[in-house]
Amino acid sequence: MNVGLRVLGVITSFAMLIVLLQGALVTTTGSGEGCGSTWPLCFGEILPANPALATLIEYSHRLWSGLTGLLVLILAIWSWRKLSHLRETKFLALMAILFIVFQGFMGAGAVIWNNSGLILALHFGISTISFATVSLLTALAFENNNVSPHPLVSKKYINYLITTIIYSYIVIYTGAYIKHSGYDMTIQWIHRSAAVLLILIIAGLMVWTLKRYHSYSSLLGISIAMFILILIQAGAGLAIIYGAPYLTFALLHALTISVVFTMMIYKMMIITRRSPIS
Repeated sequence: MNVGLRVLGVITSFAMLIVLLQGALVTTTGSGEGCGSTWPLCFGEILPANPALATLIEYSHRLWSGLTGLLVLILAIWSWRKLSHLRETKFLALMAILFIVFQGFMGAGAVIWNNSGLILALHFGISTISFATVSLLTALAFENNNVSPHPLVSKKYINYLITTIIYSYIVIYTGAYIKHSGYDMTIQWIHRSAAVLLILIIAGLMVWTLKRYHSYSSLLGISIAMFILILIQAGAGLAIIYGAPYLTFALLHALTISVVFTMMIYKMMIITRRSPIS
């Protein structure tokens, strides 16, 4: 049953979610320079004396990220050993380790290069992929010894989903880059228009699933959940524009798009388990 692996997967997934939210908290509160220009230490110290709030936010993010990295490593190795009979395990285990390392490097790079907008955007984008790989490994642990979902869909449906994943990642990255670089309103409206198009694309995917593949509960549930979450994400963005408490809605904005992206990747995993129909 691999109960221990499942428990570790859930803990690690939540730990990764906290890392994502902490990262958003660091940038939203302007705490990126809370430990100066030193990394991994804080002002060159293991335990900084009389830390300011920005220091506590930044350093706790570093410490939690390090602990989470260790959990990801253990999860990847354990999954490799126990779930190697599942075709996706080895790839996801490698990707989980690779992206958590990249994530750490990007975090260090943000400090060294004075919180560059490019590096901070890459940091968030890589964190999103890292969260997805860990969540999928956890899903595999729960699928083991059970009937794994493997819906049969058309090649057009698969291609549509691939396009959606790529487009959503572009929207995620550009949104993070605009946020950290402070572009003018024209560029911001371009991003907002791209976000509206993403909502329509996800709505189209949901309608397609409802019409053609409603018999597959896994596909149907994910499609509806994605649409609801992308609406929540858009609502959080609108709330920020119209003066709602920035911190709360900025964290919700980052959280929901990360979960939506993870659902897309999981959906791709299960629909490519069988050869597509023509």
